[in-house]
Amino acid sequence: MKSWAVQDAKARFSELLDACLHEGPQMVTRRGAEAAVLVPIVEWRRLRQSAPPTLKALLLSDSARGDLDLPERGARRRRPPRGFD
Repeated sequence: MKSWAVQDAKARFSELLDACLHEGPQMVTRRGAEAAVLVPIVEWRRLRQSAPPTLKALLLSDSARGDLDLPERGARRRRPPRGFD
């Protein structure tokens, strides 16, 4: 993966985009530290589809979230909480 300084990426964005489309993902660095990656849209969509759903998506979905095998409650009686006598 080729690395581009942010100044070069801004000044030569068309070249960066062409390199991304023909060579694959391109790294953009800021002050020598990795900051971002430009990827082709096909790869982005593939990554998004293969990613596990977010917690928000799971909680808002209509389908079952999973089968939980919960143990049966025991026949033992629970003691009352203290201070409520």
